[in-house]
Amino acid sequence: MKIIRVGVVGTGSMGMNHVRVYSELAGCNLAAVYDVNSAAAEAAGKKFRVPVARTLEEFADLVDAATVCTPTITHHEIGKLLLAQKKHLLVEKPIADNPVHARELAALAQEQGCVLQVGHIERFNPALQALESKLKNPRFLEVTRLSPFPNRSMDIGVVLDVMIHDIEIILHLVRSPIISMDCVGVSVLSKGEDIANVRFRFENGCVANVTASRISQDKLRKIRVFQEDAYLSLDYQKQDGVIYRLVDDKIVREGVAVIKGEPLRNQLESFVACARDGLQPKVSGQAAAAALDIALEITRQIEAADPREKKDRPMPQMPSILSLLRPSK
Repeated sequence: MKIIRVGVVGTGSMGMNHVRVYSELAGCNLAAVYDVNSAAAEAAGKKFRVPVARTLEEFADLVDAATVCTPTITHHEIGKLLLAQKKHLLVEKPIADNPVHARELAALAQEQGCVLQVGHIERFNPALQALESKLKNPRFLEVTRLSPFPNRSMDIGVVLDVMIHDIEIILHLVRSPIISMDCVGVSVLSKGEDIANVRFRFENGCVANVTASRISQDKLRKIRVFQEDAYLSLDYQKQDGVIYRLVDDKIVREGVAVIKGEPLRNQLESFVACARDGLQPKVSGQAAAAALDIALEITRQIEAADPREKKDRPMPQMPSILSLLRPSK
């Protein structure tokens, strides 16, 4: 098996998790870390016995593939530099701060023959993998994601922070263009929205109701899917679920077989395999850009309905909603 050199740009809390998992994976060699905060990089280097690059250019010379775990606004610049050096990338979500930058990264990766995977980690949750094997033409989805206030990612609201996971999953599961969406959101503890709800309607008749909050006392990550022959309920956090079916005029409850595991490990194993063998990632740059389009439009609608002035947080100019509410093929 070919061993590829991997590294991590950005050694904050999420980046450190990537460093930890890479240090344990077979099929790769953790070759470098880099952070503009040299103390954070040195701490990661010391803890995991990995070389610390002094510049991004030096980092690029040491790796074949890399995770980018830096603030969203920096993804485009860092991604362009590394892709120009033909480095395979896993970029944490959201892929970029605006759709133009997202598609530039996707186009550059294709031009350079590089893998560009985006860190929509729930696609690697064993609970979702169990759901996909049972899915047949979903008609209604109810998705709830609640968490305590994180004191991080304050540069973006809850839609771009966490709801974007569910947006990407819904686009993947439903596979039909969005024809309308009703959005509400409230800012409570930060400049951006801290709680949001969106009701999507799809061209094929499916409806999805999605709620995300980062001001809850409890953690909750669930998805419920209703289809013609069954109702499926899955818990991302507990990695378990049940199916209810109508059999002989009776409701029958069945457990869902879930092979539990760490989603981040599953994600990085998949990324390493894609980078090593030239495979298509589960969440490509194009798929992530489509989810970003929707998340930004939701954020725009929420802000447009907010009576408060937000001169310090201008929103990007967005194209017509009907031109962007179509998932990638």
